[in-house]
Parts: sequence; structure tokens; C-alpha cells
Amino acid sequence: MTDKPIRVGFIGLNPGIHWAATAHIPALKALPDAYEVVGVANTSVGSARKAANAFGLPHAFENAQALVNSPEVDLVVVTVKVPHHHELVTAALNAGKHVYCEWPLGNGLAEARELADLADAKGAVAAIGTQMRVAPEVEYLRQLIADGYVGEVLSTTLVGSGGEWGGQTDAAHAYLYDKANGATVLTIPLGHTLAGMREVLGDFGDLSARLINRRGATHVSDTGETIPATSPDQVLVQGALESGAAVSIHYRGGMSRGTNLLWEINGTEGDIQVTGATGHSQIVQLSIRGANGDATELAPLTPPASAYEGWPDNSLTRNVARLYALVAQDIRSGTRAAPSFRDAVALHGTIDAIERSAAETASK
Repeated sequence: MTDKPIRVGFIGLNPGIHWAATAHIPALKALPDAYEVVGVANTSVGSARKAANAFGLPHAFENAQALVNSPEVDLVVVTVKVPHHHELVTAALNAGKHVYCEWPLGNGLAEARELADLADAKGAVAAIGTQMRVAPEVEYLRQLIADGYVGEVLSTTLVGSGGEWGGQTDAAHAYLYDKANGATVLTIPLGHTLAGMREVLGDFGDLSARLINRRGATHVSDTGETIPATSPDQVLVQGALESGAAVSIHYRGGMSRGTNLLWEINGTEGDIQVTGATGHSQIVQLSIRGANGDATELAPLTPPASAYEGWPDNSLTRNVARLYALVAQDIRSGTRAAPSFRDAVALHGTIDAIERSAAETASK
């Protein structure tokens, strides 16, 4: 492919506070030489026209199939709810397009495998939006561990809050509370963080888990109704990494008045703590502290200033922009540097193992 901007078509782009508008559009604007957003398809042509007008896009497609069939689109970006990923990504790949799909890739492991197989068969660049993996702080952490800052890793502990999956939500997010939709505290905030943990510490080994639903219902603030909550709001995981290091995880729905993200890595020569404002580690600004050798107190560990140069100041936009930069490299150069559908399958496999373990525990 030439060095002309890669033409992007969005399936699921709306003005306002929606994810594509707040994260993807600013990220692409930060890469003007690499990308040009040319069109959108939404649930109706009226919605597509509204979005196209709001973002100054030349094309408002009648539907998703029209978008993926268009010769004006090189890269299809899928930013809709999880249950629609399989159908839309399949259509894009069958139309010969490259694809960037938001995480989770599919509604479960089987769908993810099907999409990865199809992407491989089509030879497409197929990227998954696990952008925590490319955060400057995570890349710095990976190097610290590789350089032996903590020595041999003995254990890692993770505590986080999902924000949603608590006692109150709004109509736009009510679908998160139905576990059948595949958008749970396990798959989204913890899933993103598991991708980052794997990037730093390697693959997971044997895991055992419990999924607990303590609330059972949630209040929808803008409609006044109370809806059932079948999605677990407590996720407990323990086990080991492939390296043998111990793993302990507790993610919970809602927000805590105390700790909302704490990730510790403990080793034979030192310790590291990673903290953030919420358990959505892919979005928030991460802070790192550590100590090793004779040091007795944790001190800030900051990535070099060069890691942030040329990138957006906001961590939400910056991480997505860094992933898009890898996608552009892959499309133009034939590399496979961006998190891929195969990476997504591996992450889905870990989540599937957690779900199966929890189901076995619950059946006893």
C-alpha cells in the first residue's frame, strides 16, 4: 500500500460521550499523515448522517454492508456492542477489508476463534483494541521486569473496580448487566488488564475462579426502572503464571471509596506497585512506584519523557493512538506489530478458563 492516508470507515460512531467519539476520533486526528476518516454506518442512515455531519465526513452509509463494500474504505473500525462484533467483523473481512475491532473480539471464545481463522484466511490486518498493551507505562514495566528490577517474580496481586456493574447505571449502559451480552466486569475492565499483565509477566498457567453476583439488580437513573443484573459483580481468581509465579485477582463492580486499581509485582530483589483511578487500566493514567536492593520505601518510577513525546496528553486517547500507529505500520509494511485477533483468542482463552472454573465451583 502507498503512503497515502489509510481511509477509515466506522461502524458505530456517534457524537457526544460515546467511546468512538471520545477516544478513536481524537486518536486518529493525532495521526493525520496515517489516517483519514471517510465514513460511518450506524443503526440507521439518519444516525449515520448525523454523525457524518458532526465529524465532517464525506460518507454516511446506508448500512454496515454498504460501508464494508465501499472502495472508499481501507480499514473498518467496529465500535458497537459485543453481540454484533461477529457479524460485522465477518462482513468486513469477507469484503477484503482490514479491521480494527474493539475488545472483546467475540461474545465468547468460539466466536473469537472463528474471526481469527477468517482473518488469517483473508490475509488481513486484524487488530484488537487491547490498548493497555501499548501504553507507555506498560512498555516501561515490561522493560523493568525484563531487566531484573524485581529479580525473579514471585507473585503478582491485582485489585480493581469496574465502575459499572454497581448499583446504578443509565440506559446506554444497561446492556452491561446482562451476562448474555458478553460485556461483563470480567471481559471488559479485567479483560483489558489481563492483556496488560500478560504483556509484562507472560502467559497465565492454571487458574481457579469464582464469579459472584451480590447485587442481582441495578437502578437505571434516566428511566427510573430497576433491572435484573445477571452479570457477576465480583470476580475472584487465583493460580499461577506459566513462570510459576503466584497470581491473585479481585475485581468488583462499581467504585470503591478506597482502592480502585492496585497491581503489585513482588520479586526476589524488589517490588513494584501500579495504581490508577479505576480498574479500566486501558484508559486511566497509570502511576508506578518501586523499590529494590537496599531501598526500604517505594519511590516513583517514571517512563522516560521520550515515551510521551509526540503523543496526546490524555491517557485515554494516547493509548488508542499508539495502537493505531501500529495498525498503520502493519497495513503499509506487512508487519504484524499491533495486538491481533490471535492475541485476542489467547485472552479469550484465559477468560474462558476463568468462567469454566467458576462454573465448576458453583456446581459443587
